[in-house]
Amino acid sequence: MNIHIRPYRTEDESRVITLWGGTVADAAPHNDPTLAIQMKMKKDPQLFLVATVDGLVVGTVMGGFDGHRGWVYSLAVAPDYRRRGIATKLIRRLEAALREMGCMKVNLQVRGSNSDVLGFYQHSGYCVEDRVSLGKRLYDEDDKA
Repeated sequence: MNIHIRPYRTEDESRVITLWGGTVADAAPHNDPTLAIQMKMKKDPQLFLVATVDGLVVGTVMGGFDGHRGWVYSLAVAPDYRRRGIATKLIRRLEAALREMGCMKVNLQVRGSNSDVLGFYQHSGYCVEDRVSLGKRLYDEDDKA
């Protein structure tokens, strides 16, 4: 199996949305996949990577860097392609890109309902830190934007 990691391209959109719908779906407006992709392409698009096998998009990772810390978002691998090193290749390529930008620390968040992935992240060198994650939505719950 030949795994290729490359930056996201606009022609990947429908496959990425399908992949996310089966792996990282969340109905909250700020997680709308089309909006997330559009916004990511405006800021550090080089940190949005896809994994392909025989030209088919089978994985994604989206990263962010604010000049202080890096972030990992939307790591997803299609179920039929899991446990083949694809997620590891995506994370490593994202970490390399962040390092090139001067990033010295990477953070990520895992939903409590998705604790199965903790082993993967720990195997990849990430550790659970004694932190409390806070968030604030800057839109009205009735808004769809």
